[in-house]
Amino acid sequence: MINEPLVAAAPTSGRNVVRDQPLVRRASVHQTLWPKSPPPTVRSAVAKTQRWPLSTPGEITWLRMHLRDHILPSTGQAQTHEDDLDRLLLAFEELASNGLRHGRAPVAIALHMTAEGWLIDVVDAATDRGPIPAVDRDPAHGGLGLHLVARLCAAHGWFIDTQGKHVWAYIVRRSP
Repeated sequence: MINEPLVAAAPTSGRNVVRDQPLVRRASVHQTLWPKSPPPTVRSAVAKTQRWPLSTPGEITWLRMHLRDHILPSTGQAQTHEDDLDRLLLAFEELASNGLRHGRAPVAIALHMTAEGWLIDVVDAATDRGPIPAVDRDPAHGGLGLHLVARLCAAHGWFIDTQGKHVWAYIVRRSP
């Protein structure tokens, strides 16, 4: 759960990944690729928030299908542009699976739905480390999910609060 209400302003600069820049190996590269920052505020109030505990990869697959078939249509977002829906579902699955794979139990995912888009928030108990995007890794070995989510979303980041480590991504919804 996000501590502050999601109202008022659009995502600010500095929370978007720098696109098409060569990867440089240095200690701060993780901060550059996946910044430590709270999520952006959005212009409208949250229309609906759904939260789910996660313990197995199979739950993520079921949730992805459930989102497409039941959750989004029930909130009036059934007319969402297909590209936006694909970005949402891919980012949702990538962040959820990273939470299970690299986080510490308990792991949960929340989806905050607004008129402008969606905020995905994965919370886990691994507060001793932030998300670590792969650097200089052969794509055949995987580990490029955070890079993919960064490219698909308007903003992304992570922060720690009393609930645990939050890894979030914000997807802007186009008008249908």
